[in-house]
Amino acid sequence: MPTKPMDDRAPESESLKEEAAHIIEEARMVLPGIQALFGFQMIAVFNQRYVELPPIGNIFHLASLILIALAIALIMAPASYHRLAEPGLASRRLIRVTSRLICAAMIPLMLGLMLDIFVVCLFMTANLYLSMALALSLLCVFISAWFVFPLTVRRWNRK
Repeated sequence: MPTKPMDDRAPESESLKEEAAHIIEEARMVLPGIQALFGFQMIAVFNQRYVELPPIGNIFHLASLILIALAIALIMAPASYHRLAEPGLASRRLIRVTSRLICAAMIPLMLGLMLDIFVVCLFMTANLYLSMALALSLLCVFISAWFVFPLTVRRWNRK
């Protein structure tokens, strides 16, 4: 019996409750990695070699630390929202708010990672321009992978 080719764009029906559980689980999966990064950033300031970092490195490290803390706040917000604003419910609003918070968390996360790469490269190479080029290249990769690619696929799927 010949099999029918599957269309990757064919939507599968998912209940609102399943969709809510999946999106909150996505946020929970990202959280440990961000928290680990935050912990390593906090420890770095107590390292003896931290004082060797140029002043711009200290400023960017602090900015990165703040951005990662903001990403943590945004990525944890869906669970809090679900428990406090809509306890026991799986609503379309929950899905929309959670999706927006997760996407919003990606912005400070990618900026914080970019600044961390800049600081590490500056420390290792002492070359400001090389460090900036590598950090900006990484930013382009994040923007492409996290925003341009998914939005392009969404546009293709609508056609």
